[in-house]
Amino acid sequence: MDTYTHGHADPVLQSHRWRTVENSAAYLAPQLRPGLDVLDVGCGPGTITVDLAARVAPGRVVGLDVSPAPLDEARELARRSGVTVEFGVGDAYALAFPDDTFDVVHAHQVLQHLTDPVAALGEMARVCRPGGVVAVRDVDYAATTWYPADPGLDSWLALYGRVARRNDAEPDAGRRLLAWAHAAGLRGTVATTSSWCFATPAERAWWGRSWAGRATASAFAEQAMTYGLASPAELAEIAAAWLRWADSDDGWLGMMHGELLVRI
Repeated sequence: MDTYTHGHADPVLQSHRWRTVENSAAYLAPQLRPGLDVLDVGCGPGTITVDLAARVAPGRVVGLDVSPAPLDEARELARRSGVTVEFGVGDAYALAFPDDTFDVVHAHQVLQHLTDPVAALGEMARVCRPGGVVAVRDVDYAATTWYPADPGLDSWLALYGRVARRNDAEPDAGRRLLAWAHAAGLRGTVATTSSWCFATPAERAWWGRSWAGRATASAFAEQAMTYGLASPAELAEIAAAWLRWADSDDGWLGMMHGELLVRI
């Protein structure tokens, strides 16, 4: 059983709700057209899924998540947006669809949390039709950088890596996507990178407060303490570091992501 490092606490979902095709799947956008059938693996609260549905309507769109926790919110978003999406609980290692069901199989920030991303890629390829694409994008935490320097943020990055690897996950997944695809026998690949940048006062306030909340009230915080990797006081200092960064007029943060399009 894989362990989701972030969990579904509200500080986590705050960041998930911001995601769209434009800011999180632009590399896939040129492949989309009306009438395509799309599977979104690890859909969370559904913001990318609903955006995909608007772009491929009247194609079938299915969003799956390992947890039911965010799916009611996803369904309500689809209803308000006037698009048709099927949402349900699903297993990335055993997708409940026949071979060759979808034209596009998409996963954003999913493979980094899996103990066997190669097997998941193989399963995603199985349900993708010949001529379709598998599209995956994952952050590379070790490539994250920020200004101004703060020892508390250094501690955050080191701790996040230790917690994720304690879960047998890979926080630096972005650089490994191509290798994982090759290990799954997938060769029709185009590898790219893109980044998130948070630098305006509004962006800093949103991102910094999201991570300050995660540091003290999320599955990540619970796991860090359960595994004996951080104390409540150390987590509180990490939260304070995020708030210092958010309040800095010079604050800047960049997160690099690996992206992969696989033609089936």
